[in-house]
Amino acid sequence: MAACATTYFETGRAWSARINEHNAAMMAEQAQRRRRVRTPEFYFAKHFDNTRLVKASDPVRVREMRVFSAAVAVLFSLVMIYGLQHFYAIESSYSVESGKQTLDQLREENRQLRLNEAELTQPGRIDQIARQLGLAEPQPGQVVYSDARPASGAPTLAQVNSPAPPAQ
Repeated sequence: MAACATTYFETGRAWSARINEHNAAMMAEQAQRRRRVRTPEFYFAKHFDNTRLVKASDPVRVREMRVFSAAVAVLFSLVMIYGLQHFYAIESSYSVESGKQTLDQLREENRQLRLNEAELTQPGRIDQIARQLGLAEPQPGQVVYSDARPASGAPTLAQVNSPAPPAQ
């Protein structure tokens, strides 16, 4: 009751201002209540009978679509041919680069083999290995040079002659 008394005896406010404020609050409350409830919506189906309609052919449109289809097919073919050529160019450049690498490897291997051959065929090295194996230089008369050549049609027989022991 005290709250009601204070609202009626507020100082500085007119009676009409309080009524306007109360009406605004009521309207806002009603709008809030209306928002919660949806207005039902009704849909009406319309049936159209299109069975009597016949599509008329348009020769101009058909010709335009054929020309357009042909142009698109030619363009697609050109793009595919360009793409294939580009792909083959890239693939061939990779194979050329692979061939160059293989050639460089083979050249390096050839250089290594020639160095190895030169090292192995040094006369000083061969002489040193022969001495380690117990071989010596041939004595005078130990090497026989054959001046007689056999006839070209005659069979030849290989012979091994053991050298005579050196005289002491």
